[in-house]
Amino acid sequence: MLSLLLVWAGLCSAQQKFNGLDMNMGNLSRLSDAKTRSISPENFSGAKGKGGMADVKDKGKRNVANAAEQARDLGTGWKINPFIIINPKETITIAEMEGPGAIQQIWMTPTGNWNFSIIRFYWDDEKTPSIEAPVGAFFGMGWGEYAHMNSLAVTVNPGSAFNCYWKMPFRKKCRITMENINDLEPMRLYYQVNYTLTDVGEDEGYFHAQYRRSSPGNGSVHTIIDGIKGKGQYVGTYMGVGVTNNGWWGEGEIKFYMDGDKEYATIVGTGTEDYFCGSYNFENQKTHEYQEFSTAYAGLHQVSRPDGLYRSQHRFGMYRWHIMDPIRFDGDLKVTIQDLGWHSGGRYLAQHSDIITVAYWYQREPHGTYPNLPGKDALEVN
Repeated sequence: MLSLLLVWAGLCSAQQKFNGLDMNMGNLSRLSDAKTRSISPENFSGAKGKGGMADVKDKGKRNVANAAEQARDLGTGWKINPFIIINPKETITIAEMEGPGAIQQIWMTPTGNWNFSIIRFYWDDEKTPSIEAPVGAFFGMGWGEYAHMNSLAVTVNPGSAFNCYWKMPFRKKCRITMENINDLEPMRLYYQVNYTLTDVGEDEGYFHAQYRRSSPGNGSVHTIIDGIKGKGQYVGTYMGVGVTNNGWWGEGEIKFYMDGDKEYATIVGTGTEDYFCGSYNFENQKTHEYQEFSTAYAGLHQVSRPDGLYRSQHRFGMYRWHIMDPIRFDGDLKVTIQDLGWHSGGRYLAQHSDIITVAYWYQREPHGTYPNLPGKDALEVN
């Protein structure tokens, strides 16, 4: 009996060994054998002891001493390469790391048109990306304009600081690329990818994100995601809505079709503002105007109002993170939302809004085939 107890105690001790992931205030004091690393333009490889080695003498070389002129009086070890330049029609691998491990935080501030900069993540030896979206939309800025966003998973801070805290485990490797699809203008990218090299549990899924856009005339049901195959959980939605009519626009219901659902979904919401954790038109009852809000799990963080001249329509940005209530599926998942407003006489109006979404989920690989990302003209926001 004593031997069995000792074996059990040893197993419990092994199971309790902390791998440095799933951080919170309650475990911040726990020590771990995990190794912290970071990739930025000042350390492209993330290797230990290899940061800040750019030399002012390399001025003019491709993406190795972009601030050499500003640091000419200071020399090596100072701020010589804090950003990279991505030329028109160019794709650059901005981070590549060997696992096992997990990305724990990403910060970046891209210049130029955020809809023309495409970010992609590849896990292990994937040939097609698990994450593919314009960088603005991935961080909740689908309309290409800054709006303050303050949530657990994503924050966007002044002046255009994109941050995400989605946990992104990988087993063999991770590769992140940025493509500049602009035909004429280069973009500048400051960024930092903070990750941990550590054991990754067998039950850890891979992070995925996919962009879609329904322009006016494409019907009154927007597909947020379709074709997800395998086991996983849906963890978030970003949605931008550009309305094309007067009146309240957000009566549409979200639907989650899972594990063989056909005509009727298993989970059906009660209205757009309800799904995004608001109510009654997102209306401030005192001012009778739209009320922006940004909370840990949900928000209407962006309301772009008409200016009386060229900005003729309202545009809205909102998010809903299923951090405490992930939508779990075993075999397949499809998510849609209705584009619904009001007719006269108390009748629903099937609308034709401009809708941008990014879906976020975890699943076992391999993932299903993604639709082709729209071309430059279709991604542009006017």
